Amino acid sequence: MEARAIAKYVRMSPMKVGVVLDLIRGKNVNEAFAILQYTPTEAAVVINKVLKSAVANAENNHDLNVENLYVAETFVGAGPTLKRFRPMDHGKAFRINKRTSHITVVVKERAELEEGGITSGSKSISSRT
Repeated sequence: MEARAIAKYVRMSPMKVGVVLDLIRGKNVNEAFAILQYTPTEAAVVINKVLKSAVANAENNHDLNVENLYVAETFVGAGPTLKRFRPMDHGKAFRINKRTSHITVVVKERAELEEGGITSGSKSISSRT
C-alpha cells in the first residue's frame, strides 16, 4: 500500500527541487526528515512539508505503520512558467522565466525481512575455489 502527497505550483525551479529530492529517495522516513532538516536550501523546507503530508496520509487514510515507511518515489514536474521582462540598454528587453514546480512524494510500507530469510553475503569465500 502506498500513500502520496502532491504540492502544486510551488514557486521554485524544478532543477533546484530535484537535487534535494535525490537526497531522500529510497531512504527511511525518519532518516529523510533528518536529511531535510540539515539541508540548507529553501527546497528542503517545501519538501519537508510534502513528506509530512504523505506520512500523515499513510497513517490516517491507509492505516500504515509510520515506523516501517520509506520514501518509495519522489519526482518533480514543471508547472507553468511566469514570464517577466527586464529592461536593458538601447531599448532591449530580456526575458526572465520564473519557474514553478509540482512536487510528488510517495511513501510505502517496507516489509520486514524474516529472521531465517535472505541475508547479505550468504556465499562464503571458500566455496569459490
